[in-house]
Amino acid sequence: MESVYLKTLIETVKAGSLSKAADNLCVTPSAASRRIKFLEEHYGYPLLDRSSPVLKPTPAGSLVVEKAKMLLEIEQELLHGLNEMDNEPRIAFCCTPAFGIAHLPSILKDYMLNNVEMNDLKFFFKMPDMVVEGLKQHLFDLAVIEHCACLDLKEFSTFPLPDDEMIFVSAPSLGIASETADLDVLVRQRLYSRNEGCCSRVFLDGNMKHVGRDIRDFQKIIIYDDLHLIIQAVLDGEGIAFISNSVVAKYLDDGLLRTHRVEGFRHNRNRTFVVSNTKQIDTNLMDFIRCIFSAFSLPSPTVESAVTGR
Repeated sequence: MESVYLKTLIETVKAGSLSKAADNLCVTPSAASRRIKFLEEHYGYPLLDRSSPVLKPTPAGSLVVEKAKMLLEIEQELLHGLNEMDNEPRIAFCCTPAFGIAHLPSILKDYMLNNVEMNDLKFFFKMPDMVVEGLKQHLFDLAVIEHCACLDLKEFSTFPLPDDEMIFVSAPSLGIASETADLDVLVRQRLYSRNEGCCSRVFLDGNMKHVGRDIRDFQKIIIYDDLHLIIQAVLDGEGIAFISNSVVAKYLDDGLLRTHRVEGFRHNRNRTFVVSNTKQIDTNLMDFIRCIFSAFSLPSPTVESAVTGR
């Protein structure tokens, strides 16, 4: 049996909803439902109690989830062991979509200028909690996380990077001229946003509550899971977005978008560079780390791990 079926059950129980689990796994709800149905037919027991709005495991489901977690942990230990046996240099880097769009292209260009023979590069875009989970499972060597909540990073080496600023943006055609905007003006616009579990959405939710408002105060909320589609919709004057400044910097510089901040909002969120403590830091990784910090005009950090040759 493919482990993806077990992962889907675990995520569904964790989320309490097939649709939320599907979003987290980047699959359609129907695909997630088919996986659960396959497991139930395979084991011959119902695994989810569907009698209430929040899905909960049946007794059989709880047993399968418990054992599935053990199996997946063994699988990750196996993959980690096999990766350690591989003498070929590799880099597995994970970041949030915002960092990937705004900074990764220039970082990769800088890195490849001095590492043209490096051919095992893997890049992943995930939400902050999924980045941390991937680091714990040894799927990633390095990561950059923009986060608005306290994350449990004590298992890793961490280094602060400059904060990421979250701002409202609009096209000039909407006529919102003020840089410090009245929230009553903004909520009358159509808001383009990512899904509810996205860090930017969580950050906006928290800010709205902090000033005594609710995200549902916006006239209409359109959900796109693709940042490029959100940016294009705002450029076309179809609404506004609450988005990372660095992602839309070129459009702001060209005057195609306007910046709006709200009094009482916290607009900055933390950005952290994370290194897996189980990964030996060879010269390839050190070069990549240098490129990340160079993108912010910072010197490379001192990473406390053995540096091996290429």
